[in-house]
Amino acid sequence: MKAVTVNEDQSMSWSDVEQPKPGIGEVMIRVHATAINRADLMQRRGFYPPPAGASPIMGLECAGEIAAMGGGVERWQIGDRVCALLSGGGYGEYAVAPMGSVLPIPAGLTYVQAAALPEVFATAWLNLFMEAGLKPGEKVVLHAGASGVGTAAIQLCKSFSNPCFVTAGSDEKIAACVALGAAAGSNRNQGTFLESATSFAGATGVDVILDPVGGAYLADNLKLLGMNGRLVLIGLMGGSKAEIELALLMMKRLKVIGSTLRARPIAEKAQVMAQLEAQVWPKIATGEIQAIIDSVYDIRDISKAHDHVASDTTLGKVVLSVIPAE
Repeated sequence: MKAVTVNEDQSMSWSDVEQPKPGIGEVMIRVHATAINRADLMQRRGFYPPPAGASPIMGLECAGEIAAMGGGVERWQIGDRVCALLSGGGYGEYAVAPMGSVLPIPAGLTYVQAAALPEVFATAWLNLFMEAGLKPGEKVVLHAGASGVGTAAIQLCKSFSNPCFVTAGSDEKIAACVALGAAAGSNRNQGTFLESATSFAGATGVDVILDPVGGAYLADNLKLLGMNGRLVLIGLMGGSKAEIELALLMMKRLKVIGSTLRARPIAEKAQVMAQLEAQVWPKIATGEIQAIIDSVYDIRDISKAHDHVASDTTLGKVVLSVIPAE
């Protein structure tokens, strides 16, 4: 089969590789579309190796049709239209996934739309509702609100009755986030978010912050949280080190939660996906929640697509078409 491979100079090629085979409890998917995540850009540069046993090929999600199944797989049939959360392998013509990481494509969606769902909605749901225990009415701050995870999280907050405030890199992105359901936002290129976010938070502070930035935002995040607030760190774009004011943690009874998705055990990922299917997939089928897609590239134009993601100008997901659109 063909897949994207990374050369020694970090350039990428659409090359012949060995086709994967499904093991016990796994399915093989004929990939119609996949999507780019920032983890892919890091992996390409050698900074984010795949977990032990995962495919070395980039790609953390895909949409396509079941092409083969290993032993013990009962739910799926050959030809079923599915999307999947992957530990790797999405940038190829075929990918293998544990059966618990696979979901049916919501009614009415194309493969391209479905490819934009698994990673961002799994990340947003896991960290807001499972890790942070978000409850209706609690206030949320979402950093990088115009990202794939951010646009998914905005819609989840709106749908589950959680007012949210976002940060993003331009006024246009803030406006787009507000159109999706955010209450307000702050342009990170126009100074600190703390003042405007404090106005949103009110006297009691915010309850949950979802942060892919890390060190650069830590001090202001802790100031912004109210009593029993939870900060969930999902990235380190702003650095991995910072001083922390421990008195704030104690006085406000704050929780700082570190979270990743890719390397979690298969059973934990299956729990996330099961909750998505029950709680979120019906809302996607009705159109209440949507896949937010910035642009679609042919996978053979992978270098241009990666450059576009790296430009920080995107709103939502950049999707790669592997098989021409149906």
